[in-house]
Amino acid sequence: MNNNAVALEHQKLISETVTQTRISKRPQDYQQISLYKDVNPLDWEDWHWQLKHRIATLEELAQVIKLTSDEEEGIKKASGRLSMAITPYWLTLIDPEDPNCPFRRQAVPVVFESVVGPHEMVDPCAEDRDSPVPHLVHRYPDRVLLLATESCAMYCRHCTRRRLVGEHIESNSPTRFDAAIEYIKSNRKIRDVLISGGDPFILEDEEIESLIQKLRSISHIEFLRIGTRVPVTLPHRITEKLANMLKKYAPIWISIHFNHPKEITKRCKNACDMLADSGMPLGSQSVLLKGVNDRPYIMKRLMHELLQIRVRPYYIYQCDPVRGTQHFRTPVAVGINIIEKLRGHTSGYAVPTYVIDGPGGGGKIPVGPNYVLSQAKGKYVLRNYKGKIYTYLE
Repeated sequence: MNNNAVALEHQKLISETVTQTRISKRPQDYQQISLYKDVNPLDWEDWHWQLKHRIATLEELAQVIKLTSDEEEGIKKASGRLSMAITPYWLTLIDPEDPNCPFRRQAVPVVFESVVGPHEMVDPCAEDRDSPVPHLVHRYPDRVLLLATESCAMYCRHCTRRRLVGEHIESNSPTRFDAAIEYIKSNRKIRDVLISGGDPFILEDEEIESLIQKLRSISHIEFLRIGTRVPVTLPHRITEKLANMLKKYAPIWISIHFNHPKEITKRCKNACDMLADSGMPLGSQSVLLKGVNDRPYIMKRLMHELLQIRVRPYYIYQCDPVRGTQHFRTPVAVGINIIEKLRGHTSGYAVPTYVIDGPGGGGKIPVGPNYVLSQAKGKYVLRNYKGKIYTYLE
């Protein structure tokens, strides 16, 4: 069986066995896990401790999870840049018996990551091509992406920047962003900066503040955003000290990567509350993943629970065709169907925009159900969410 056939067989298996996302068995507290039974609560709450004790080897993970042969092989092969790294907090959420657990599928490598699909690319969004200076991507006329770090709290297996992100030594020089800052200063069309990575919240407070200060000092920067998954994978990192520092430079919009409603734990909610209470508008970005959130009811529940913690649903991304992620991708029709089941069936605030990042650097292209059935001069024939037909005359 060739690689493509293996991947397709895996997709078929998931579709047949995952008729709904299973409820993860969560330990009541971390001390129920043998690795952490003697850990002091103060250590557990320390985000530095969490990072230092991430699960990074097959031997450690096998003490907690009954690994499948696909997972064992995947972990062995994931020894390069995007190696396995799972925070102790996230590990408490994984079902040790169920390979289809949504927490487990996002964190534990599988052998199918070594399968390269026919349309997959190393850099599907062409970010390297659109990088005029180190750490900066400039694709849209009025906004730029600043990559503050190549590290994350946890390495999600569907990562679109797997060519960059992972465990390795990176420069901590205070001048490493100088070229990017100067580029932004010299281009007055730029009014919006998204700080991403990796995950910027992995940096120390002082490093984050230094970068924000430099950007805030540029007169034509109107809009500042931070893209992060830390409130989901390492909520302990969101401290009062961090929130108070960000508040000084408000408004800073925070885009948080959520994929499944069960990621919204009490600990995650507390982190989001801290940011929201400090004046940070919060939005969510989700990646459509086969066997994780590709059922309309799961995505609907996620959007509802996000609104309850003051996070505005923003984007659902079609999983980018980055190498090694074929087993995660759904047909585009699945995403369109999810929007069809949301639009008109729930609050408008709960309906994100489904987008495909145009392969090769085309940018975000919105995709959704077709509500315009026909048009002529001064006349539009439309359908609503119930399928009823209406005519609008100009």
